[in-house]
Amino acid sequence: MVQDSMQHPEILKAVEAGKISTTTATALEQLSEGTCIYHKSWKFGKIVSLDFLLNKVVIDFTEKKAHEMQMQYAAESLTPLAANHIRARIAENVEAVRSSAATDPVEFTKQILSDYNNRMTQDELTKILVPSVFKEPDFKKWWDSTKKLLKKNGHFSLPVKKTEPILFRSEAVSRAEQHLSAFHAARQVKDQISAVEKILRDLEEFKEPVVQLTPLLSEMDESARRNLKLRTAECLTLITLRDEIIERGKGLVLGTDSLTIAGILLEEQRNLTTLLEEIPAAKLKRAMAALQESFGEDWSAKALQLILRGSTRLVAESARLLQEHDYSEQLRATLDRSIRDHSISSAALTWLCDKKERNRKGSEFRDLLHPRVMSAILSALERDQFNENRDRKLHDLVINDEGLLPDLLSRAELEEVREAMRKLLLTPVFEDLNKRSLLGRFVRVYPELEALISGERAESHSGEKEEKQEGLVVSWESLQKRQEEYEDLINKKIPDNSRDIAEAASHGDLKENAEFKAAKESQRMLGRRRADLEREIMTARGTDFANPDTSRVGIGTSVSIKDTVSGETETYHILGAWDTVTEQNIISYKAAVSQAMIGKQPGDTVELPTETGQRHVEILSIEAWLKN
Repeated sequence: MVQDSMQHPEILKAVEAGKISTTTATALEQLSEGTCIYHKSWKFGKIVSLDFLLNKVVIDFTEKKAHEMQMQYAAESLTPLAANHIRARIAENVEAVRSSAATDPVEFTKQILSDYNNRMTQDELTKILVPSVFKEPDFKKWWDSTKKLLKKNGHFSLPVKKTEPILFRSEAVSRAEQHLSAFHAARQVKDQISAVEKILRDLEEFKEPVVQLTPLLSEMDESARRNLKLRTAECLTLITLRDEIIERGKGLVLGTDSLTIAGILLEEQRNLTTLLEEIPAAKLKRAMAALQESFGEDWSAKALQLILRGSTRLVAESARLLQEHDYSEQLRATLDRSIRDHSISSAALTWLCDKKERNRKGSEFRDLLHPRVMSAILSALERDQFNENRDRKLHDLVINDEGLLPDLLSRAELEEVREAMRKLLLTPVFEDLNKRSLLGRFVRVYPELEALISGERAESHSGEKEEKQEGLVVSWESLQKRQEEYEDLINKKIPDNSRDIAEAASHGDLKENAEFKAAKESQRMLGRRRADLEREIMTARGTDFANPDTSRVGIGTSVSIKDTVSGETETYHILGAWDTVTEQNIISYKAAVSQAMIGKQPGDTVELPTETGQRHVEILSIEAWLKN
């Protein structure tokens, strides 16, 4: 029966003679002279001839002319192409193909798909057209614009993934139907959100919105209700989209038992900050607008909590809402209180110090821009520095906004600026280069404080000369302990205390609140200790006491003395300011006994102070101190 259908007499003879199989013969029927073919290795070619006597096929490939193949192999490896197949067209006239792609990209894509049974992946399309027709960047640009046209056409189904096929449909499907189909096909809430966003974008495509979209609203509500516990933020986003469709669509109404944004916020009030952080920025305003409905008279207190706990965008949106409803004074008081007790967050400081907010005409918060804000900034950054997920916006704002420090210092007293500079010198949150740049901004406003950086004599605010504070000589070990104490104070004790204050304040009635009073007293003690440590560390100079001058008593020496009355001898080891160990006779060079001996030589007699008066001793020897 197969032989009866053969048209080529030579092929029929070859089968009858047993030279080729009927399967090979059927394939060869498609490979007549002049037929365009495609080979997976040598790509496009044309059949030149079939030689049945020598059992071979001769092909002209684009880069391999007059190539010979055995008929069996040719039948198995060559794919015949129609004369107007895309690969044949590219080989014949690539410029014409390029022009066709540019002139009518929809028809061009349709013709390519027809060559492949109306289905082809984007990866397959790319392999055909790149680099023969387009360079890769040009193809990407062409395809991005072509996809938009294909979506509008209605005959094409475009998948999200490149590995899934692009389909051509004989019957056009409206964009409205495509979007609804995409929603129904979505299995995850995030995919439903993506489909609904496209519906909103093309809402005018829905000619009968009540008929077409009312079932969709019910399905969205059902999906949100079903997934609310596990994917709360996504479901809240879906409900905000549902409300936007109702708002923009003609004749659409919310069902009586439908989920509401206000209901979700009320149900999730314990996780309110986290929930609002997770929804997209574009939906935050709509969600925040529901706070009043959710919490009634308490809504402003919730918004103020978001100011203290939320991210920068949540702070900005909460502040906007509070100002719109005339709660600016409460917002200002909350910010001022949290600045003063150093509990204000980096996000709130970023919003407050942002150039746009600082320069806004009529801003109610300009008077909050005080030197203490700089101190609050350093405290916030120090709290955040060990948080792996910290937001660097505040850090970068301080460095990049050259107008911020002058704004903060504009109404400052000299001593306030001096204290801010000291804190900046000691903070670990800025690299040295950035720290020097920031200190330079202080000096440009207050040149008389340059000595705090250079170590030279400085002009006081009255114009009189002021001596530089004497430096302390300390051992490296004692300096490290002081620095560790300071870091523990900054990174743990002060933040813990700030949380204690906030927690105690939340209990209300501050006059009778013992916990609040205790926490505030602890805050004062921690503040004093912080100031002491900052002053000490800033003036300290570390040393290992190596190679001291042993010709006379000095720092790093061991001094043997004899009481001139009793004849008793003992040895003192004179070390750094923080190195005293009484039981080992290690004393600070700042101690009165050390001060009496420093500069003396062996053989000198010295009066040493005691608890009951003076005693006379003779210096016997001076040696370099050796660490045990």
